[in-house]
Amino acid sequence: MQLIGMLDSPYVRRAAISLRLLGLAFEHRSISVFSTFEQFRAINPVVKAPTLVCDDGTPLMDSTLIIDHAESIAGRSLMPAGGAERLHALRVLGLALAACEKTVQIVYERKLRPPEKQHAPWVDRVRGQLAAAYAGLEAEISRLPPVADEATLGQAGLTSAVAWGFTQMMLPELVAPADCPSLAAFAAAAERLPAFVALPPA
Repeated sequence: MQLIGMLDSPYVRRAAISLRLLGLAFEHRSISVFSTFEQFRAINPVVKAPTLVCDDGTPLMDSTLIIDHAESIAGRSLMPAGGAERLHALRVLGLALAACEKTVQIVYERKLRPPEKQHAPWVDRVRGQLAAAYAGLEAEISRLPPVADEATLGQAGLTSAVAWGFTQMMLPELVAPADCPSLAAFAAAAERLPAFVALPPA
């Protein structure tokens, strides 16, 4: 399998770390949807990162779908099986993915639009959504198992840590660690795990 995309994307990174935690062998190819657009389009005409090229050549896209496929191959899941634990993990995962999405929207607004075409009310709205996502994560993260090792880290915690690192890398002025001390500590512990160290965002 080949995972296509840059690790500075939280979606590529969460997929890559998930594949590693599931024990699946894959080749990571750092191909950008911007600077190497045509090269990416030759692999997947939609040019969406991450793209997973399966062993039979089938290209899959969207990190959640890629992880679902990876779990079917591995025969195990990074999510709890059911009940209240799974419901809470889904709640946390949704907040973490929202934080990724809102961070990406703000970054794209700043980098891809000229200043005179940036719409301040829209940016303010997205910033409010980003703040709400992180407030929710801070409130919920303590209910996840602490980061002890890779075997105990589930998808909700994995994605929360990736999201936090991404926002801190791209928009550190918008969400301060002092505002989310539990999440910041959780993410710092996750970043020390071998899978995170092996797949840095830069």
